[in-house]
Amino acid sequence: MTVQGSGSGERLRRIEAVADATLSQLGVHDFLDELLDRVREVLRADTAAILLLDVHAQQLVATAAKGLEEEVRKGFRISVGRGFAGRIAREKHPVILDNVTANDVVSPILLGRGLRSLLGVPMFAAGEVVGVLHVGRLEPNRFTDDDVQLLQLAANQAGLASQAGASSIDRAAALALQRSLLPTHLPDVPGVDLAARYVPGHDAGVGGDWYDVFTLPSGWLGVVIGDVSGHGLRSAVVMGRLRSALRAYALVCDDPATALTLLDRKIHHFEAGNLATVLYAMISPDRATIQMSLAGHLQPILAPPGQQAGTLNIPVDHPLGIGSLQKARRHTEVAFPSEAVLICYTDGLVERRGEIIDVGIRRLCSAVEPGPAETVCARLMTTLAIEQATDDIALLAIHSTRRIHP
Repeated sequence: MTVQGSGSGERLRRIEAVADATLSQLGVHDFLDELLDRVREVLRADTAAILLLDVHAQQLVATAAKGLEEEVRKGFRISVGRGFAGRIAREKHPVILDNVTANDVVSPILLGRGLRSLLGVPMFAAGEVVGVLHVGRLEPNRFTDDDVQLLQLAANQAGLASQAGASSIDRAAALALQRSLLPTHLPDVPGVDLAARYVPGHDAGVGGDWYDVFTLPSGWLGVVIGDVSGHGLRSAVVMGRLRSALRAYALVCDDPATALTLLDRKIHHFEAGNLATVLYAMISPDRATIQMSLAGHLQPILAPPGQQAGTLNIPVDHPLGIGSLQKARRHTEVAFPSEAVLICYTDGLVERRGEIIDVGIRRLCSAVEPGPAETVCARLMTTLAIEQATDDIALLAIHSTRRIHP
């Protein structure tokens, strides 16, 4: 079914108007703005609007509009499944309303505009609904199958553009967050020298892996390495919250197990659904001993001078975010010989597809030799890091240079 009086030439003109390649040269905001202008003209509509899906809230958010700009200014949101746009997002197919009533829409702005007919289609990207594009007319005028196809074509373009823009924003935000949370330089403290590496394993360039070193008022040195499940901005945000919380708990706890117990409680209460593995160690003021607790994390490696490197026999408690809060966490004290090097790492350094992780850990042990921390880090990354790693790598080396007295 086509618009009265339009032939194949008119239909082609309409398609070209919404599929013009020059649109792709615009930024996302300008692209959506121009696309809505063209859609409104081609479909003879009085209003046109785009609502993008907030995945976590499962709500559609008014993002761009022509004739309904007030929706965007007022930050209009609607849950998936509710009203006209919510129904389109839930059912994932076009909806036409020939006679708009208060039973069909929940937006007071749509009702107040006096729209008589509405056409809306889902916006897709990578096979998933990412939003809704709808148009409206003030005069009764039935939308046609041609109109549906043209609006869907525009929605597909808008979906791809909005996802590309969101991915770019997420990547930039995640990178900025990661850079702000990973130490720009490790502390210069007596008795040890330190070096670290962080290498992202995904296109997002960020993830939930982190390391941290800080001095405590008591003279002890706190050492942390952890891994929040997942990748990208969401994992980086959770990581940042855990990093800050652990630093706070470290100030009021005398041992690492207690600090991790509090952090686990925080995750269960405020970060439900997230999982993290964490190693938290406290190196004594004289740098002679280390107290350590492991929450599901890989055992660190110690390489004393004149001896073969090996994993420290430290009990591994359940990761943060799962298991019972009633089960006590343990901490272990081990000697930290002068000139020894301690290696803390995340699984991206040792895991390989098709082999058990024990093989990778043995490979790491064989590559570790006592020496300056920077030299050790450089050697390990050269020896073990693979070019197409699929997981983030965090590595922290602590070299005991001498013992001091508090």
